[in-house]
Amino acid sequence: MPPPETLHLLSALSGETLLEAAAMVLGFIALLFAMSLVLPGRRVTGPDADGNQRVYKLNGLALFLITLIAAGLAQGFGWFSLSVLHTHLLALFVAANGFAFAFSGWLYWRAARARHAPPGFWRCYFQGVDAGPVWFGLDLKLFSYLPSLIGLALFNASFAAVQYETYGELTLAMVLYQTFTFLYVLNYFQFEHGMIHTWDIVRERFGWMLVWGDYVLVPFFYCLPGWWLVHAPDPLPPAAAAMLVLLFVFGFWLFRGANQQKHRFKRNPDVTIWGQPARTLDGRLLVSGFWGIGRHLNYTGEICIYLAFALTTGFASWAPYLLPAWLVGLLWHRSIRDERRCRAKYGELWERYTQRARFSMLPFIH
Repeated sequence: MPPPETLHLLSALSGETLLEAAAMVLGFIALLFAMSLVLPGRRVTGPDADGNQRVYKLNGLALFLITLIAAGLAQGFGWFSLSVLHTHLLALFVAANGFAFAFSGWLYWRAARARHAPPGFWRCYFQGVDAGPVWFGLDLKLFSYLPSLIGLALFNASFAAVQYETYGELTLAMVLYQTFTFLYVLNYFQFEHGMIHTWDIVRERFGWMLVWGDYVLVPFFYCLPGWWLVHAPDPLPPAAAAMLVLLFVFGFWLFRGANQQKHRFKRNPDVTIWGQPARTLDGRLLVSGFWGIGRHLNYTGEICIYLAFALTTGFASWAPYLLPAWLVGLLWHRSIRDERRCRAKYGELWERYTQRARFSMLPFIH
């Protein structure tokens, strides 16, 4: 049975709410951009698409905490209710889509004006032209993770606010979901320095596909389990809650542990992993720790995390499970692309690595 508000989503979509939503989306993004410019941040050097070094300013953790603290104070003192994000959800979705399409058009126009956009409008519009567009000194691709993930966190918080305002308490499932998602987003910003070495930041061009993913897909789709939990019909048994905690902790350990091992190795090949000096193939490919077991176990860990999110909703509906199902398809496809790129880059060395780390995403299975 769908949540009660499902039938009222379309009726809540009016010209007035659309204007309010557009102002909220634009104001939110503009405020984060302005704060990114003026707030002090750690300066980190990383590679760009041309193989040169670029200086990135990292202040995402401070922005995330400031935003949540401000929202919490506003909610607590009655200045503003986060429930407005819930009631305007569909209008915000429409406004965010409008922004994503317009922003992508601006990125293409900017590249074309600089005379380095190749022929083919639609391909350039959707896939992008520049791998690292900069505006007022900020890398726009790295910045876009801020409204994406902070927006996701605010939507999740709004679901808790609505449940509390409606029922006078938070369910165990909602408490677990809020804890899981908060820790996940918090850890991303703690590890923000690692993002500048990822394929998305270094190589992917910034067009509609990444823009829409940042400004629409992540904040509106990744919160689906939380939206469902507002009026979830069945309570979560304590034993099931304990199992979900174990699943989340295991996934987090696998996801962050694998990424951290790779990042530490890239910074210092003489690093110690699991109490032993890092083992490599020709000093280039890490075969210690998680990377000696499987080639994409970080993806496996992330899937476990999102499965824990969805399982907080129980089994009353298949809708929340669209999120982990989507992530399985996305990361499986990404693992194939990773394999193809690495085989082209490392050649015979990659074949040796696949013989050493025989499993892709599921140890002893696949």
